[in-house]
Amino acid sequence: MDLGIKGKWALVCGASKGLGFGCAQALVAEGVNVVLVARGAQDLHTAVETLSAEARGASVIGVAADITLADGRAAALSAPNGPGTAFDIVVTNAGGPPPGDFREWEREAWIKALDANMLTPIELIKATVDGMAQRGFGRIVNITSGAVKAPIDILGLSNGARSGLTGFVAGVARSPLAGQGVTVNNLLPGAFETDRLKVTFAASASKTGRSVDELADARRKTIPAKRFGTSQEFGAICAFLCSVHAGYITGQNVLADGGAYPGTF
Repeated sequence: MDLGIKGKWALVCGASKGLGFGCAQALVAEGVNVVLVARGAQDLHTAVETLSAEARGASVIGVAADITLADGRAAALSAPNGPGTAFDIVVTNAGGPPPGDFREWEREAWIKALDANMLTPIELIKATVDGMAQRGFGRIVNITSGAVKAPIDILGLSNGARSGLTGFVAGVARSPLAGQGVTVNNLLPGAFETDRLKVTFAASASKTGRSVDELADARRKTIPAKRFGTSQEFGAICAFLCSVHAGYITGQNVLADGGAYPGTF
């Protein structure tokens, strides 16, 4: 299927590896010009080299910056050819806050989580949607977490911050932007083979005394698909939500979890 987005410009955050890289890779495969943002310069350089080799004429630009900071966002938004309004697609993504016991988190930890996983996506949306609306096409995809629908006790910081973003998106996606060709959706990963999953298992292992391998095997058994997802699968879903074919999908929370969430809605 031709997704109809060849030649568009996309900003993908947290794109040096994991789910962000999967999204960037899928977009590049569709001929989209992609600006990758990540804090780790070396991993980012490797990601840019890899995607440039696959690009088939599309531009691949790396910006080593912390997207949660104002100067990091400014650097990313000016990367293609000037103002942030140049972006047709924005995939927001920031590393999740650390797991732990909510009794141990002070205000600073909560503010940091909100900055990264709620306020930063909102700032990126604010910086780009009006330009998208003027051009009659725009796609915002926020990578959040399956924990928004099924909270995990040790991920309280993430549960709170991402739920706040979910509530904000529910409103802005249904604003006049919806009638101007701009969609805003959240993509909720369940258990995918990422560093984040390994960190979560390590934290649980420390808390329970069980091994990481034991916890991983137990988690797989709770997933109807009996496996963890891949970044390529996740990227394909993201690319579709960014396509011309997804113009009638907005304000949604798209859950990709191998059937793990047991609810009807």
